[in-house]
Amino acid sequence: MNRRGRLIGTLVAVFAALLLQVTVLPLFAWDVGGLGVVPDLVLLVVVATALATDTRFATLTGFWAGLLLDIAPPADHLAGRWALALMVVGYVVGRLVHDNAGDVGAGSRFAREGVRRPPLPLALAAAAGGSFVGTSVFALSGLLLRDAGASIGELLPVALVALLLDVVAALAVVPATLWLLDRSTSDGLPRPAVRPAQRLRVRL
Repeated sequence: MNRRGRLIGTLVAVFAALLLQVTVLPLFAWDVGGLGVVPDLVLLVVVATALATDTRFATLTGFWAGLLLDIAPPADHLAGRWALALMVVGYVVGRLVHDNAGDVGAGSRFAREGVRRPPLPLALAAAAGGSFVGTSVFALSGLLLRDAGASIGELLPVALVALLLDVVAALAVVPATLWLLDRSTSDGLPRPAVRPAQRLRVRL
């Protein structure tokens, strides 16, 4: 995969997701215990990046995407909590999806096998797992740093609703991000090698 194109595609996907998440989605937030819950589009972009690339790139993407989410308004928590949460999401999803293979610098397992996109059930499972991991790390870091605005009992229904919303949103966000990553590269994902047909020589 073209590294420059991969980086540009990831930047576009993260900034588009962040813009929608902080400007449009709050208008349709689901009220749970006095807290407005919306799909975490930035987290889903990190999940898609972990599916389409390697673990190291997904982990770094999770870190800087989380930092942007930390400082984006309304920033009502300590900076660094989303950076930690999404970094863990990128690493965990990347390792689990690619079966702990040595994928650093080699592209995803799907790329090596010539598959352009992972199956939809796997993408949804990764989105659900990533949502659970990300929300859990964010909540636990808030409790440890005494930066949480609610107790564990109050956060559980919020985490459940967030997981359901993330899975529904993943139906659109994950395929769109995978498409963008594919289009932003000059050569796309590697395809299986095909031997050229040998020419028959006719002796006169």
